[in-house]
Amino acid sequence: MMTNLFSTFDPANKINISLNWMSSLLWMIMMPPTYWIIHSRNSLVFFKIMKTMNNEFKMILSKNKEINLMLVTIFMFILMNNLMGIMPYVFTSSSHLTFTLTMALPLWMSMMIFGWINNTEHMLSHMIPTGTPSVLMPFMVCIETISNMIRPGSLAVRLTANMIAGHLLMSLMGNNMMNASKYIILSMMLVQMMLMTFEMAVSMIQAYVFSVLSTLYSSEVYYENTSKSPIPPSSR
Repeated sequence: MMTNLFSTFDPANKINISLNWMSSLLWMIMMPPTYWIIHSRNSLVFFKIMKTMNNEFKMILSKNKEINLMLVTIFMFILMNNLMGIMPYVFTSSSHLTFTLTMALPLWMSMMIFGWINNTEHMLSHMIPTGTPSVLMPFMVCIETISNMIRPGSLAVRLTANMIAGHLLMSLMGNNMMNASKYIILSMMLVQMMLMTFEMAVSMIQAYVFSVLSTLYSSEVYYENTSKSPIPPSSR
């Protein structure tokens, strides 16, 4: 029973070729083209979402707007893969750590390398919060170091766990509908429709959480660099 339940997330197909990962790129076919003079409703929806997320990230990274494009792209990429995984017979790539950790680890690593090379003093001072007693300073350094190192793992596991939980529940209910009576089937279909709506909301929320947390982590790295403004010639 458990083998059949978790076989929904098996990345290998019957012909032993991992073509299921191609579902991560299928959403690009559905992306509305931008070379039309009059945009379609799908294009307007996409542009509205991207503009809203761009404004959201600008509030966090007010002085570093160059990274907003990357974060909006990550948000759309995760969102479309999450929504594609809800469709029947489509492989849910965002429910695997191979997918989520591949995004979270390089993003966190690049931020850390940039911060420690260009902003070493701020990265060191960030290890000890303001107002920490001298006795607790060594312990706070250890705690802050460990919390910083588990950030890519928490990003990846959070997205994977939330995506796999709803899919397992829907798969479990679908397997139990085989030998049920018609009244139970109708009630379970109602519950599955509610679960589908809930999973769509979870897909959007998890894409938003991943991108916003990445923005917050990058704001800590870029904070000291943004505060350094050149001295105007009149004050020299």
